[in-house]
Amino acid sequence: MKWTGLNDLREKYLSFFESKGHLRLPSFSLVPNNDKSLLLINSGMAPMKKYFTGEVKPPRNRVTTCQKCIRTPDLERVGMTARHGTYFEMLGNFSFGDYFKEQAITWAWEFLTETLEMPKDLLWPSVYEKDDEAYDIWKNKIGIPEAHIVRLGKEDNFWEHGSGPCGPCSEIYFDRGEKYGCGKPDCKPGCDCDRYMEIWNNVFSQFNNDGKGNIPSLSKRTSIPAWVLSVLRASCRAWTTCLRSIPFAAFSTRFARSRTRDTAKTPRTIFPFALSPTISAVLRL
Repeated sequence: MKWTGLNDLREKYLSFFESKGHLRLPSFSLVPNNDKSLLLINSGMAPMKKYFTGEVKPPRNRVTTCQKCIRTPDLERVGMTARHGTYFEMLGNFSFGDYFKEQAITWAWEFLTETLEMPKDLLWPSVYEKDDEAYDIWKNKIGIPEAHIVRLGKEDNFWEHGSGPCGPCSEIYFDRGEKYGCGKPDCKPGCDCDRYMEIWNNVFSQFNNDGKGNIPSLSKRTSIPAWVLSVLRASCRAWTTCLRSIPFAAFSTRFARSRTRDTAKTPRTIFPFALSPTISAVLRL
């Protein structure tokens, strides 16, 4: 795999999808605009809900962004795993009624294996347990062996945050090796240990959650592939945790120097946010 810095990795992603006809937009505010279902922006697609529902016309049918996000449900897990954070940058390429599963999966695989040169045998796709269409694309078009494709349930592979567009996911995991695993013979993507690190999530918005328990189909199917920048970089560099990326390392060093007591006595006092490190830890293998 090619070594790459955080800023370089971000630019590679955005430039790659610009070359595929996507319009690059700046990050939206962390405070939602006219959206009472969220307190803070928690994903790359959240500021663009009305584009997906058709209430507002997007500037282009293909858009790519690097969005600042806050994910408070992960707060208790920060510092306990190698991959959780609450503040991070989420990179995404969005299709508003344009391309869907086949193109999204194909481009995700192309970026990871050709642009970043990640080893194909260390990448594991997952699909929603009822999504035969995505499964067939991975198996028959991309050529992934069935033993390397994992079906997961709604908790892992069905995306929804508040009201608005939602749908099945197809994630891509990076196998960091047995030394990061739990030792169980059935350990695979979806396990709660740190061996398999999720570095990409293709969200296929086929439905619209009305906030009242109803999930009707959308008139236009949309695609929301995305990944957390720091997690990707951690993967690229084979770091043990996304918190070792340069922005985190610099912050933690300054934070430790400012402490008046021994930080070794408080191992969980890691700052409760992450600036986007999963793919960057993998690129150093």
